Amino acid sequence: MDKTAFLSGQLLLAMPGMSDPRFARAVIAMCSHDENGALGIGLGATVDGLGFHDLLDQFEIAPGDAPNAPVHFGGPVEPRRGFVIHSCDWGGQDTIEVAGLWALSSTIDVLRAIAEGKGPSQWVVALGYAGWDSGQIEGELARPGWFNVAGAADLVFDTNADERWRRAFERAGVDPRLLVADTGTA
Repeated sequence: MDKTAFLSGQLLLAMPGMSDPRFARAVIAMCSHDENGALGIGLGATVDGLGFHDLLDQFEIAPGDAPNAPVHFGGPVEPRRGFVIHSCDWGGQDTIEVAGLWALSSTIDVLRAIAEGKGPSQWVVALGYAGWDSGQIEGELARPGWFNVAGAADLVFDTNADERWRRAFERAGVDPRLLVADTGTA
């Protein structure tokens, strides 16, 4: 597969009528995509009643001045595993940079750094991820259900979860109010 066809650094948006209800109005920040498969972190919904301070408390980390930001539903795979999508101005153990747009960390060092005020300047926390085996996402993209758009730091870091889906479509020149779940026949 041509490297330009990979989705790393893009946002994957669920179309209306997505057959899997877990992905209704999903916004997935694609962090890794190659011939072996793909991994993305959902940023379109938050986990009710769970804030960043709750996660820090589970690891016995004092929150310091870190805001009690919402925790996102990153996806249905390993829903107890945490991920931080963050600005590229910080890197730690196992941090991967994604297309120069953001970075992904999944180790406790990023949580400590944020709590100590020494972490990335921008960050979003999620539990779980969306994953696809080799060729699986390409098959899904060939059917109605997903729409991919260019990734943008402001959509990831400066937009509330409940607004990301609409704003990402609008950024691509699509009015999401005009999208329908059903297809017609000619």
